[in-house]
Amino acid sequence: MKLKTRLIIAFLTVILIPILLTVAMVCLLGRYQMSAIEKTYEITGTTVESLSNPVQVLARLTEKSYHELDEMVTYHPGNMDDATQLEEFNQKLMKKKSYLLVRKGDTLIYVGTTMEEAEPVITQLPKHGDSDLESGNGVYLGGDAQALVKQVDFTYPDEEEGSAFIVTSVSDMIPEVEQFYVDMLIGIVVVLILTAAVLIFWIYRGVMQPLSKMQAAANNIKEGNLDFELKPEADDELGRLCQDLEDMRRRLKDTAEEKIKFDRDNKELISNISHDLKTPVTTIKGYAEGIIDGVADTPEKMDRYIRTIYNKASEMDTLINELTLYTKIDTNRIPYNFSTLSVDAYFEDCAEDLYIELQSRNVEFGYYNYVEAGVKVIADAEQIKRVVHNIVNNSLKYMDKPQGKINLRVKDVGDFVQVELEDNGKGIAAKDLPNIFDRFYRTDASRNSSKGGSGIGLSIVKKIIEEHGGKIWATSREDTGTTMYFVLRKYQEVPIYE
Repeated sequence: MKLKTRLIIAFLTVILIPILLTVAMVCLLGRYQMSAIEKTYEITGTTVESLSNPVQVLARLTEKSYHELDEMVTYHPGNMDDATQLEEFNQKLMKKKSYLLVRKGDTLIYVGTTMEEAEPVITQLPKHGDSDLESGNGVYLGGDAQALVKQVDFTYPDEEEGSAFIVTSVSDMIPEVEQFYVDMLIGIVVVLILTAAVLIFWIYRGVMQPLSKMQAAANNIKEGNLDFELKPEADDELGRLCQDLEDMRRRLKDTAEEKIKFDRDNKELISNISHDLKTPVTTIKGYAEGIIDGVADTPEKMDRYIRTIYNKASEMDTLINELTLYTKIDTNRIPYNFSTLSVDAYFEDCAEDLYIELQSRNVEFGYYNYVEAGVKVIADAEQIKRVVHNIVNNSLKYMDKPQGKINLRVKDVGDFVQVELEDNGKGIAAKDLPNIFDRFYRTDASRNSSKGGSGIGLSIVKKIIEEHGGKIWATSREDTGTTMYFVLRKYQEVPIYE
């Protein structure tokens, strides 16, 4: 899941879950407190809405007491002079957070609470006959009184007017309603805390797990350990970051492996150069010592020794030149001069050069062009000529037939031009054929350079062809001959629409 989606869900959850849980909690706590209020104060019909209106709750608390008081003054008005009866009735009211006031004429004959508490109410008590309420809603007295007063008017047996008042203070909330608000507040806090904790854990788990993996991967990379795999767990921002880190690890590993291979190749290069230079140097040294020691004591021997020294020095010069060329090609320091070449004209020139050279060596040469006129390729003329001559020279070095033959064929193969150079030399063993384009590879394990080969001629050819966007390969049969193939992409003009 995307981090953005997680945050949106978290935002909606923070808003909706507390609201839903709060509503559910208010309903449950409200039902519980309503049941407690009805049981404690002997009332019925309490609703959640009434709990939110303290005055309404307080009015209902004394509703039963109000009717009992009304019955008592109606059927037993004499009891309103009996202090014992009034005290018993007042004790019941005290349990309902209320108290009783009884007035006879203009004189209060009973006060069910302290005068300090009753004084603000007494000063605002309605007169006899001012209340015509038959229900228990009562009258609210403001100011310092802050009380709900229910009035019952009656007449004493001696015909004197009397009034009884049930007074309920609205400044104090009944414990159950107060507890309801406290519980609701605590519940809301608990809901918010739990919701936040669950969301934090959810987001923390969704973020920290991939972060922990990435941290471990970074530590492995820092310590040079690249042999592990970092798999993204999800297709989100962190998952893509994991994938980027995995791609970086792979590239670092490939680079490290390339460096190891490069170092190994360099060591092999130095070893091969040392080996290939040691043979002619040893020969030169030996023949030079023969001249110094007077072994070459005749003009013929002297001439042979000097020619041998010259030939070995030439071999060394050729090897050094090929090494220099290969190094430049390998490090991309040779500027290629690509141009559009006519296949017909270019390979016709190559064939003429080869014909003259091979004729002087008594080698039969054949040229066959199967490409239509007008076909072109983009190539470096000098480097492609180097490729052709390197392949031909390699064929000449290993030519073992009395009458050597080399054929040059140029064919059209779709989007490419294929060049084939075929000889009738001694051929290449099947086990050696896949390796002939490797640097310094020779088919003889002893690396005998008697034929003058450096082992890098074909590797140079391969590099040049690959730089042209083509490929090279070979087929061969021992004692029959070898055919080298390489392809060059055709030049195709893009039409311009006006």
